[in-house]
Amino acid sequence: MSHALFSPLHLRSGAVLSNRIAKAAMEEGLAGTGQLPDERLHSLYRRWGAGGAGLLITGNVMVHTEALTGPGGVVLDESSPLRPFAEWARAGQAGGAAMWMQINHPGRQVEASMPGVVWGPSAVGVEVGRHSRRFGRPTAMTPEQIEATVARFRTTAVRAEQAGFDGVEIHAAHGYLLSQFLSPLVNRRTDAWGGSLEKRARMLLDVVRAVRTAVSPSFAVAVKLNSADFQRGGFDVDDARRVIAMLEPLGVDLVELSGGSYESPAMSGRAADARTRAREAYFLDMAADLVTTSPVPLMLTGGIARRDTAERVLAGGVALIGVGTALAVTPDLPGRWRQGREADGQLRPVNWSDKILASAAGMALVRHQLRRMARGQEPAVGTRPACALVSDQLVQRRALRRYRSWLPTSAPRRSGAASRAA
Repeated sequence: MSHALFSPLHLRSGAVLSNRIAKAAMEEGLAGTGQLPDERLHSLYRRWGAGGAGLLITGNVMVHTEALTGPGGVVLDESSPLRPFAEWARAGQAGGAAMWMQINHPGRQVEASMPGVVWGPSAVGVEVGRHSRRFGRPTAMTPEQIEATVARFRTTAVRAEQAGFDGVEIHAAHGYLLSQFLSPLVNRRTDAWGGSLEKRARMLLDVVRAVRTAVSPSFAVAVKLNSADFQRGGFDVDDARRVIAMLEPLGVDLVELSGGSYESPAMSGRAADARTRAREAYFLDMAADLVTTSPVPLMLTGGIARRDTAERVLAGGVALIGVGTALAVTPDLPGRWRQGREADGQLRPVNWSDKILASAAGMALVRHQLRRMARGQEPAVGTRPACALVSDQLVQRRALRRYRSWLPTSAPRRSGAASRAA
């Protein structure tokens, strides 16, 4: 079924998106004091909200204070003040877009320099050759830790609705915790959470079920899922098809398709499969396969930067297109597409032979643009990847010092909140 780019999308929760263009999640790393959103994120999303997209999805918001994808990560748990989040939601919605919060737990994908915990379904570390030592060594989660993490996802979703967001997207892609449970390479458990795909999917399904039953029926609940991990013997497109079928009875509004992990960063256009590197819409072939059987609307993200590509994706039956990096360069790109215009430029390509370092530089380039826009400046498309990477490392170090200082002071407050909730 073909969809027009600027036609509305009606979701099963009753939510209506004004068009088929979504600002996909990008990790901003812009948390302020106390790992909270501040005026920088408010300003950035106000700008995107005025750019013409029907939906804005935030960068991943952490459900566990002690487990962050990076030191600049935003945390929303039972003790977080809601006002900064309410202001963030209003900033994105001011231009008419819906605002969804992406909620996430990194699992084993935590840098070794970070305090806190490094958990995974099994004690299988991130293997990226000579870069492996950058990551902490994970411990296998206990059943109690799994159940507590499911509860954390539920709490974050409920509080996102209280803050005025229109929905949440549960992150089960890119090698983060829920994706790790789905992967037969990472999940080597022999209990109720490991073995068959049905058991490996249990944690994701429990999270979705907990969230969907705790929020209002009109609050959107989406899932971000890998179309494939791009690793031999890993989660593949047939697994994705089966998981989507499992999600449908739970009331999921939308499944966003992406791919890859830190070990195979296909989401950066650097999959092991060379065919995906040469064009936009990295995962279009797999989406075209999945859309024929999917019982829920699909969103496709990965390298979409031109209107003709977006229209080609929609013509294949995908319901919503996700735009990420292109909106870090041209924040009003959806509005331009409506006027028959395209972006003025694009970021420098990163063609380094070390694909892990190249992926890091690519993400640093994007974050450099986000920081500029958050300060009210224009993107700088001519920024060199090496300069962006060095600058990003300095920013990360400062954020790490703040996070290390803050985390011990937050523990008593959070344990008190947990005991009160109990």
